[in-house]
Amino acid sequence: MSSQRNRSTEEQRPAGPRPARLAAAAALTAVEGLLLVGFGLYMLVMGLFGHPGSPTQAETGGVTLLLLGAIPLIAARGLLLLRRWSRGPAIITQIMAVPVAWTLVTSGGAVTVAGVALGAAALTVLVLLVNPRATEALGIAPRDA
Repeated sequence: MSSQRNRSTEEQRPAGPRPARLAAAAALTAVEGLLLVGFGLYMLVMGLFGHPGSPTQAETGGVTLLLLGAIPLIAARGLLLLRRWSRGPAIITQIMAVPVAWTLVTSGGAVTVAGVALGAAALTVLVLLVNPRATEALGIAPRDA
């Protein structure tokens, strides 16, 4: 049974080199994940050792960002390893980032730049992940195939 499972996994794994588009999508997704983890750690530390208005809210927000940051990091690793499943979490992460970027852009002030950067990164990754060469490298065949 185990050998059959290993064989079927090997057969599903696409052959060939990783397209540059897929590597770029993985890199941008990883950067987003690292930023989420960084902000989560900051909120957690400030909630524990700083003087926030609501320590519980800061700690909860920090833990939430840490958990949310794990999703794009795992997806980025999967994209680098050409794992078919990784495309879904990476796309969902980008779709969730678009309204966040819009909120930052419309807030005004210094966060506008962060919103523009996040929006550009999210749209770029979406375009890269729906590219036919990327889907082919991940072993995702067109519907008519």
